[in-house]
Amino acid sequence: MSIETVVTGFQAAMLHKSADELADLYAEDGLHEFPFGGLPPFEGREAVRAGYHAMWDATPFVAEEVRRDALHRTEDPEVVVVEQTTHVLAGERRVAVPGLLVLRIRDGQIVHTRDYMDTSAITQVRAES
Repeated sequence: MSIETVVTGFQAAMLHKSADELADLYAEDGLHEFPFGGLPPFEGREAVRAGYHAMWDATPFVAEEVRRDALHRTEDPEVVVVEQTTHVLAGERRVAVPGLLVLRIRDGQIVHTRDYMDTSAITQVRAES
Protein backbone atom coordinates (compact mmCIF):
# COMPACT_ATOMS: atom_id res chain seq x y z
CA MET A 1 0.00 0.00 0.00
CA SER A 2 1.21 3.49 -0.77
CA ILE A 3 1.53 6.21 1.84
CA GLU A 4 -1.47 7.99 0.28
CA THR A 5 -3.56 4.81 0.54
CA VAL A 6 -2.59 4.27 4.18
CA VAL A 7 -3.41 7.88 5.13
CA THR A 8 -6.74 7.69 3.30
CA GLY A 9 -7.49 4.40 5.05
CA PHE A 10 -6.61 5.88 8.45
CA GLN A 11 -9.00 8.76 7.90
CA ALA A 12 -11.76 6.43 6.62
CA ALA A 13 -11.39 4.28 9.74
CA MET A 14 -11.81 7.42 11.87
CA LEU A 15 -14.89 8.45 9.90
CA HIS A 16 -16.42 4.99 10.34
CA LYS A 17 -15.23 4.74 13.96
CA SER A 18 -13.88 1.33 12.94
CA ALA A 19 -11.16 0.03 15.23
CA ASP A 20 -10.84 -2.99 12.97
CA GLU A 21 -10.23 -0.93 9.82
CA LEU A 22 -7.66 1.15 11.72
CA ALA A 23 -5.84 -1.81 13.27
CA ASP A 24 -5.60 -3.54 9.89
CA LEU A 25 -3.37 -0.68 8.69
CA TYR A 26 -0.74 -1.44 11.36
CA ALA A 27 2.21 -3.78 11.31
CA GLU A 28 1.88 -6.57 13.85
CA ASP A 29 4.30 -4.78 16.19
CA GLY A 30 3.17 -1.22 15.31
CA LEU A 31 3.13 1.46 18.00
CA HIS A 32 0.50 4.19 18.46
CA GLU A 33 1.41 6.94 20.92
CA PHE A 34 -0.57 9.91 22.31
CA PRO A 35 2.11 12.41 23.40
CA PHE A 36 -0.43 15.00 24.65
CA GLY A 37 -3.47 12.82 25.32
CA GLY A 38 -2.50 11.34 28.66
CA LEU A 39 -3.20 7.87 27.30
CA PRO A 40 -0.82 4.93 27.42
CA PRO A 41 0.59 3.86 24.05
CA PHE A 42 -0.97 0.99 22.14
CA GLU A 43 1.81 -1.49 21.50
CA GLY A 44 1.00 -3.86 18.65
CA ARG A 45 -1.81 -4.19 16.13
CA GLU A 46 -4.15 -5.97 18.54
CA ALA A 47 -3.58 -3.32 21.22
CA VAL A 48 -4.52 -0.65 18.64
CA ARG A 49 -7.67 -2.64 17.86
CA ALA A 50 -8.63 -3.12 21.52
CA GLY A 51 -7.71 0.44 22.53
CA TYR A 52 -9.74 2.07 19.78
CA HIS A 53 -12.69 -0.26 20.37
CA ALA A 54 -12.66 0.84 24.01
CA MET A 55 -12.40 4.56 23.17
CA TRP A 56 -14.79 4.75 20.24
CA ASP A 57 -17.39 2.30 21.57
CA ALA A 58 -17.59 4.19 24.88
CA THR A 59 -18.25 7.60 23.32
CA PRO A 60 -21.43 7.83 21.23
CA PHE A 61 -20.32 10.67 18.95
CA VAL A 62 -20.89 10.58 15.20
CA ALA A 63 -17.93 11.42 13.00
CA GLU A 64 -19.35 13.53 10.18
CA GLU A 65 -16.14 14.39 8.33
CA VAL A 66 -12.42 13.82 8.60
CA ARG A 67 -10.84 16.59 6.54
CA ARG A 68 -7.21 16.36 5.53
CA ASP A 69 -5.85 19.87 5.79
CA ALA A 70 -2.33 18.98 4.65
CA LEU A 71 -0.02 16.05 4.02
CA HIS A 72 3.67 16.84 4.51
CA ARG A 73 6.40 14.54 3.31
CA THR A 74 9.64 14.64 5.26
CA GLU A 75 13.28 14.00 4.43
CA ASP A 76 12.70 10.46 5.72
CA PRO A 77 10.71 8.67 2.99
CA GLU A 78 8.88 6.57 5.62
CA VAL A 79 7.57 9.57 7.60
CA VAL A 80 4.65 11.85 6.79
CA VAL A 81 2.88 14.49 8.83
CA VAL A 82 -0.89 14.77 8.43
CA GLU A 83 -2.79 17.86 9.52
CA GLN A 84 -6.48 17.08 9.86
CA THR A 85 -9.72 18.27 11.37
CA THR A 86 -12.37 15.80 12.46
CA HIS A 87 -15.90 17.17 12.61
CA VAL A 88 -18.12 15.28 15.04
CA LEU A 89 -21.67 15.47 16.29
CA ALA A 90 -21.62 14.98 20.05
CA GLY A 91 -25.14 14.99 21.41
CA GLU A 92 -26.70 18.10 19.88
CA ARG A 93 -23.40 19.92 19.41
CA ARG A 94 -20.98 19.93 16.51
CA VAL A 95 -17.32 19.98 17.54
CA ALA A 96 -14.23 20.41 15.35
CA VAL A 97 -11.27 18.39 16.62
CA PRO A 98 -7.97 19.48 15.07
CA GLY A 99 -5.17 16.97 15.09
CA LEU A 100 -1.75 16.14 13.80
CA LEU A 101 -0.50 12.66 12.96
CA VAL A 102 3.13 11.77 12.50
CA LEU A 103 3.12 8.42 10.71
CA ARG A 104 6.01 6.10 9.94
CA ILE A 105 4.88 3.77 7.17
CA ARG A 106 7.06 0.88 6.08
CA ASP A 107 6.16 -1.69 3.45
CA GLY A 108 2.59 -0.37 3.30
CA GLN A 109 1.93 -0.69 7.04
CA ILE A 110 2.01 1.78 9.90
CA VAL A 111 4.89 0.98 12.22
CA HIS A 112 4.64 4.10 14.41
CA THR A 113 2.08 6.83 15.01
CA ARG A 114 2.40 9.91 17.16
CA ASP A 115 -1.16 11.19 17.52
CA TYR A 116 -1.40 14.82 18.62
CA MET A 117 -5.02 15.77 19.17
CA ASP A 118 -6.65 18.85 20.64
CA THR A 119 -7.43 17.52 24.12
CA SER A 120 -9.76 20.42 24.93
CA ALA A 121 -11.91 19.51 21.90
CA ILE A 122 -11.88 15.84 22.96
CA THR A 123 -13.10 16.92 26.41
CA GLN A 124 -15.97 18.80 24.75
CA VAL A 125 -16.91 15.71 22.72
CA ARG A 126 -16.93 13.51 25.82
CA ALA A 127 -18.97 16.06 27.80
CA GLU A 128 -21.62 16.34 25.07
CA SER A 129 -21.92 12.63 24.27
